[in-house]
Amino acid sequence: MITLKAGDKAPNFSGLDQDGNTITLHDYKGKKLVVFFYPKASTPGCTVEACNLRDNYKTFQTQGYEIIGVSADSAKRQQNFKNKYELPYPLVADEDKSVIEAFGVWGPKKFMGREYDGIHRATFVISEDGILTDVITKVKTKEHAAQILK
Repeated sequence: MITLKAGDKAPNFSGLDQDGNTITLHDYKGKKLVVFFYPKASTPGCTVEACNLRDNYKTFQTQGYEIIGVSADSAKRQQNFKNKYELPYPLVADEDKSVIEAFGVWGPKKFMGREYDGIHRATFVISEDGILTDVITKVKTKEHAAQILK
């Protein structure tokens, strides 16, 4: 599972956003970056988390942060999610799970007694020089911005 920790070098990822644009770690060199992974677009918990980050987006920008959301949803589903909730940041449609696996957030989960493989909700905060400054694995969807900006 998630083996990355603060102080590690961030994985050099590349993925396509909701509009088919390529997004890489290199695009954010010199900026602080928040990469949050969520299980499925437009589900209740993921919507609360994404909207909490949206509602605090100006604060993130003021403090020099950019934000990227990542799930295994299709580009179309990501685009619908972004448009419906007016999310001001890109959403990576990681259908091949290359970004998800690079960050180690894919693995066994349990829900209502059933075990299955899926995305673990986690957030990685990356410094201007590509080093992880925080790894949040116990995400509070309603207070996620506060967890990151603490």
